[in-house]
Amino acid sequence: MVRGASAEGPWQPASPAITGAYWAEGPSALKVGDEWRVYFDKHRLNAIGLVVSRDLKTWTDASDRVHFPKDARHGTVLTVPGSVVERLIQQRPNRAAAVLGSEFINERAPYPSCHASTIVENAAGELLAAWFGGTKERDPDVGIWVARQEGGRWLPAVEVANGVQPTGPRLPTWNPVLFQPRSGPLVLFYKVGPSPSTWWGMVMTSGDGGRTWSQPTRLPENVLGPIKNKPVELADGTWIAPSSTEGKGGWRAHFELSRDAGRTWSLIGPVEPNGLEAIQPSVLFHRDGRLQALSRTRNGVIASTWSKDQGRSWSPLERTELPNPNSGTDAVTLADGRQLMVYNHSVPPPERPTKGVRYPLDVAMSDDGITWRHVLTLEDEPREAGYAYPAVIQGRDGRVHITYTWDRKMIRHVVVDPSKL
Repeated sequence: MVRGASAEGPWQPASPAITGAYWAEGPSALKVGDEWRVYFDKHRLNAIGLVVSRDLKTWTDASDRVHFPKDARHGTVLTVPGSVVERLIQQRPNRAAAVLGSEFINERAPYPSCHASTIVENAAGELLAAWFGGTKERDPDVGIWVARQEGGRWLPAVEVANGVQPTGPRLPTWNPVLFQPRSGPLVLFYKVGPSPSTWWGMVMTSGDGGRTWSQPTRLPENVLGPIKNKPVELADGTWIAPSSTEGKGGWRAHFELSRDAGRTWSLIGPVEPNGLEAIQPSVLFHRDGRLQALSRTRNGVIASTWSKDQGRSWSPLERTELPNPNSGTDAVTLADGRQLMVYNHSVPPPERPTKGVRYPLDVAMSDDGITWRHVLTLEDEPREAGYAYPAVIQGRDGRVHITYTWDRKMIRHVVVDPSKL
């Protein structure tokens, strides 16, 4: 704490550190009677703390007096008339009303662990989701599972691909990505291999909306396909698959373009890292014709890169204002031009700067891809494995569909009305 005789200073230290062992953020001071109060964010505990003093020298932890809602974070405490509070409450958007439904897709799964979901609307307007499931990530019994929604109800998932090899041991499968181009069959990309640094890309197609699938084929050498997030299709029919590698040279984002519906591919990148290690991009469209890609990093922030030439070249990575605990994200451009991102708003701790907890799971929106505003919290209860690897699309009816890993045990599907965000 520091104090001064006026806003211009001079400012003098009023106390040493007053929050003890807490990882504290966003302190906010308030004078109540003859008591000074400093509220702060107990960041890793997802709670608001309080210390008090009457002389600005001796401080006492009074956190047990604080009863903020459990999802209250990063606030500023002020004293204002009650009429102002009532007016703010009346004018506040009811964003909880934006959530139209929430359900688990795979509650009765025949495996203990699942992760890395993807969701798509097929040509008939039906929803499909896919993920990998098995004993645990990297185990050879991990396969690719697909579920289809019919009549508003998710049908039991079916394993459509695995890592069985013609010779040698069975290998794990990874990160399915569903993609429905404007014309042609439904496409399922996924990876096979011992690890992300050694896996390779596979692809299957379905001509009946996901009821049956072709035999899997391996993508060309050095083509991995979309690593986690969905491809996008340009006006001329070009597919852009956001991709990345995790080899000895570090994490690098790149893009794979196909101008013939996936028959041949060209590699774009890797993107100049600019000091950031990034993977798993999502591609957005902007009104001025530019493309933007947002990526997970090992640097505590979400990274951004831009293309002015329809994906043929990309700018060096830049930091955004959004944190990233080294966890997957996804984003989509809405029909009204707004950008929507699903991500973990979590800052890695100083003692482990490359990895943080995967909660809460939040939704943010932007008009320009630069300034983002929080609009919705999907999950915030602390769990060991958290809530991770979201996938997001907007259906033809305007509703937004989000799937994500729930504590590595199930896949949750949430439906959101974006007009209420």
